[in-house]
Amino acid sequence: MIITLQKMTDNYEIDKIDLKILSILTQNAQIPYTEIGKMVCVSAGTVHVRMKKMEQLGVIIGSQLIIDYTKIGYDITAFLGIYLKESSLYDTVVKDLLTIPQILSINYTTGNYSIFAKLICKDTKHLMELLHDKIQKISGIERTETFISLQESTNRTLHIP
Repeated sequence: MIITLQKMTDNYEIDKIDLKILSILTQNAQIPYTEIGKMVCVSAGTVHVRMKKMEQLGVIIGSQLIIDYTKIGYDITAFLGIYLKESSLYDTVVKDLLTIPQILSINYTTGNYSIFAKLICKDTKHLMELLHDKIQKISGIERTETFISLQESTNRTLHIP
């Protein structure tokens, strides 16, 4: 499979080697380029160049550290369905939501809610304070519905075959 990407004047084809590199990294993002190179029969330098190219093209948009927040005192994961007064207020509301560090993700959705967000809190009191003192005071939010997660069974990335 070859995927052709165009960005400005660059043409680059994502080939089987690139897909193998991505597949390996989705399983273990800490594996050294030398090991990846051995696994796909190219040099570590080739892996490095291909990774940089995929970053420039936006195929790879970054990396992240995964933290078990419960180990540092954040015991509540909640999901928030947000109803907007008007859908045209989405950008303004998102800008205000982004100022709240406990909000981990924000999604523009179809269905009942305009926005679905994931947040973490230290405890239920902290959740109530965030909702009452910050989130529900944002101009453009009509109302919210909160869902507390009892357990996260999986949080994964897509395995690229």
